[in-house]
Amino acid sequence: MAKEGETIRVDKELDLSNAGRGVWLVKVPKYIANKWEKAPGNIEVGKLKISKQVGQKAQVSLTLSDAVINIDPAEEIPRDHRLDVSVVTKQTLGVFSHAITTTRDDPVPECEKQYMEGRIVQKLECRPYADNCYMKMKLESIRKASQPARQVKSLEKIVHNYKPVSDHKHNIEDRERKKAEGKKSRDDKNAVLDMLFHAFEKHQYYNIKDLVRITRQPISYLKEILKEVCDYNMKNPHKNMWELKKEYRHYKEDDKKDDDATKDTMSDSDSD
Repeated sequence: MAKEGETIRVDKELDLSNAGRGVWLVKVPKYIANKWEKAPGNIEVGKLKISKQVGQKAQVSLTLSDAVINIDPAEEIPRDHRLDVSVVTKQTLGVFSHAITTTRDDPVPECEKQYMEGRIVQKLECRPYADNCYMKMKLESIRKASQPARQVKSLEKIVHNYKPVSDHKHNIEDRERKKAEGKKSRDDKNAVLDMLFHAFEKHQYYNIKDLVRITRQPISYLKEILKEVCDYNMKNPHKNMWELKKEYRHYKEDDKKDDDATKDTMSDSDSD
């Protein structure tokens, strides 16, 4: 096969040197196909016998080899089969193959070429004889097919089933956090105002998250109080931050300069 990064050159010319060869298309039962798939490539899988009498249609039979029969001794299958032959007249069917070859002179190490192996001239269907072996095999297949896919069993010990996680940890924590916030008790309005005025004595500007953390009040209740005593800045340099209304301010000039020097360290995002 080609190495990683290399491409396989495909020869688009179809090799027709075997186009005139006649081939058979044979349909075999599934139990034979399964045996042949398990068989190694160096053994004989069966023998084909063709007998023809004058004025009669050719009789074709298949006998499986002992090596195939003994691949799985526990699974008994018929050894002898007949092949019903039908001639292909109204169809043009062919068998094609492709092979990957390596050439020394080609800079690309591998080349894929397509071949026509022949034209299908006859169809054959492999059928077993209705002997005891075949009837036993069919009876066993019917018995297996009649068994329910699910069966009731009595348990002697506890069975631990590990099911997929239906809800992730971070979703549960987020719901619990929102639930806890929703249950925050509302303090008296005057007490909340005292906390706000005390906070604004330290800094002139706050975002809503910091005020919720300081007052520990529900955000909707806190915004109702803020609208009474504060202004919400919609423009830079203090966008999305709250400050006391002019009638409630009593900052000194030096304190205001100090507050302006520290405003860049505070978050300017608001969940309003």
